[in-house]
Amino acid sequence: MKPNQIKIQDVTLRDGNQALRRPWTLDEKIEVFDLLIELNVDGIEVGFPSSNETEFVASKTLAKRAQAGIPIAGLSRANETEIARTWEAIQYANKPRMHIVYPVSDFSIRHVLKISESEVIQKIQRSVSFARSIVGSDVEIQFSGEHFGDAIENFAFTKEAFFAAIAAGANIINLPNTVERYRPMVFVNMVKEMKEFIGDRAKVSVHTHNDLGMATATSVECVYVGAEQIEVALNGLGERAGNTNLYETAIALHQNGESLGINFQRIYPTAKRIAEMTGIPIGEKTPIIGEDIFSHRSGIHQDGVAKTIKQTKGAYRTFSPEFVGRNDSETISFTNQSGHRAIQFLLENRGIVVPNEEIHRLFEKAKAISSRENNREITEAELVDLASCFKVTS
Repeated sequence: MKPNQIKIQDVTLRDGNQALRRPWTLDEKIEVFDLLIELNVDGIEVGFPSSNETEFVASKTLAKRAQAGIPIAGLSRANETEIARTWEAIQYANKPRMHIVYPVSDFSIRHVLKISESEVIQKIQRSVSFARSIVGSDVEIQFSGEHFGDAIENFAFTKEAFFAAIAAGANIINLPNTVERYRPMVFVNMVKEMKEFIGDRAKVSVHTHNDLGMATATSVECVYVGAEQIEVALNGLGERAGNTNLYETAIALHQNGESLGINFQRIYPTAKRIAEMTGIPIGEKTPIIGEDIFSHRSGIHQDGVAKTIKQTKGAYRTFSPEFVGRNDSETISFTNQSGHRAIQFLLENRGIVVPNEEIHRLFEKAKAISSRENNREITEAELVDLASCFKVTS
């Protein structure tokens, strides 16, 4: 059921930006937009044009800036005035996309909208039909059923709602896990059933949030039940715990043999720049882009790393640093958790060879220092000094 092509639609400029403590200025949005172009994402959602004048101007500016063939989306609520305003901004793109969102879960309908299900259907029909009437027949219309992931209780109704959107002119159906509440396969199975219901009548997209830390896994698995588009954000930005992370999603799909157009070598420099622009630091253990992810301190791991460090596939490495545009390399550090191989490796990097019969003594001495001084790391320079006490060759 996996689609032939998987599209990466970035929502950083809309969903990511709206969650920032200080939303980006126009110049900053232009810079982020250009970073996305360099990454070669398949499509970009540039903003929420009807929400305020700043968003309108930014969306219009970016739509005009877009290269030919790249879908440029603007988000609108299911309101004719807002849809018209959105179209006024994004129509300048070579390939504009109208994106309309409206709640479909039983909880939202009863407690937020406080209207009947039939009124929801009417609202969807009117808004999508109006959008189709002003954008023409060739422009894509994406309809998102907000809180789809929370629509377990009224799933039959959500099918009816999405069918109404398609009948009114939507050709992309976006299935958001607006708030992540359940394990990934609950959502994945919902997507699978919806894909089987929709068939070829519209493309299926997913948009997942990371409240439980599983957004990337959920999105990746949705590809294998038929999702054709994955909505992502740079550095996992977005409301609360953020959106599906672009880097993790792209690498995960690549590692599983999927062909993407992403410029992988732009990942790390892009991540670093986004961290600077948002003031949100990258955690040292953050997958793909964290400072520590190519570091090895366990003795067992260090032995495997040392033996495979020059190979394409590393014993304890998913991909090479240079593949994602990093200038660093795998590193081995010595702590009281390290083994003899760490010392050999670090000294050999300095051109120092310690005879095998002396390695154990050097190992015990270094480990004793680490343990005595609060289990601290022993630096390469310190190991060189310790080695000078032994018979060495270089």
